[in-house]
Amino acid sequence: MNALRKYIYLWISKRFMDGCSSYNSLEVRKSCRSKKQAREVFAQGDIPHANGMIFINPLKAFAFAKTYGYPLVIKPNVSGFSRGSHFPIRNAKELWKAIFLAKLWWPATVVEQYLEGNNYRVVVAQGKIMSVLQRYSPFVEGNGVDSISTLIDAENTVRESMGLYPCIHPLQKGSVTQRFLKKQGLGLESIPDKGAIITLFYRISLAPGGVVRTIEKDTLPAVNEALFKKVLDLFDANILGIDVILEKGIETDYRDQKCIFLEVNSRPYLKMHDYPRYGKKEDLSHYFDELDQLNIGQTDVF
Repeated sequence: MNALRKYIYLWISKRFMDGCSSYNSLEVRKSCRSKKQAREVFAQGDIPHANGMIFINPLKAFAFAKTYGYPLVIKPNVSGFSRGSHFPIRNAKELWKAIFLAKLWWPATVVEQYLEGNNYRVVVAQGKIMSVLQRYSPFVEGNGVDSISTLIDAENTVRESMGLYPCIHPLQKGSVTQRFLKKQGLGLESIPDKGAIITLFYRISLAPGGVVRTIEKDTLPAVNEALFKKVLDLFDANILGIDVILEKGIETDYRDQKCIFLEVNSRPYLKMHDYPRYGKKEDLSHYFDELDQLNIGQTDVF
């Protein structure tokens, strides 16, 4: 049985987790697997986070919406790379649809309050801030002349010239993009105003064409740094990828704005830190040198 579990885990790692680190013990990884576990630890450590709950029965999600209102986010209790996540949900019709789609990934589903703000991945390793990325949904910026279709082609050409593929993916023009644009009263042939940011898909993920920007670590206030390091300690981890949304930005004291911690990733996808669309690529080799010295057991066990 153990041999079979090891084989399955190796297959999962290769198929779904290529580029993800493996510097935490099995115990730590188990403690980070679900959104419910993360929320419980956040609450114990007085870390700002969204109200949320896990449900099987969809009616519980509607009761939650009645109590806390919209917008909301629906996501599988166990997932990665934002798979099965849907946000912002602004009404009952969108909630029904999101619940159905999320449960295709995992039967236990999470409903949480949603904060519209700046989305970040903060990697903390060995008590240090290793890297900070701001994450963006797929988008193009209008110039007042070109259509959205032409802007997509131009952006994809830039990405190719920067050597971002295949870690960063090209923007898409398919039915998913077209439906999302239609909700905004737009189409591929629409010509956005100069400076207008046109979002092509709701999900902040690389697969549909999302990108990242490197944030200089020295721009973080000391109080923010301390908070991220505290999260690492709370999970007793060697490294964590911490997902957080801040209303004003990570360069502002988190106490002076709305801030919610979403989840922690015990096997953060570090490959994307080498492929920023905006900002400078960081040399993270010295962090890896330190992590590679760790003696971690059961890294091949799920």
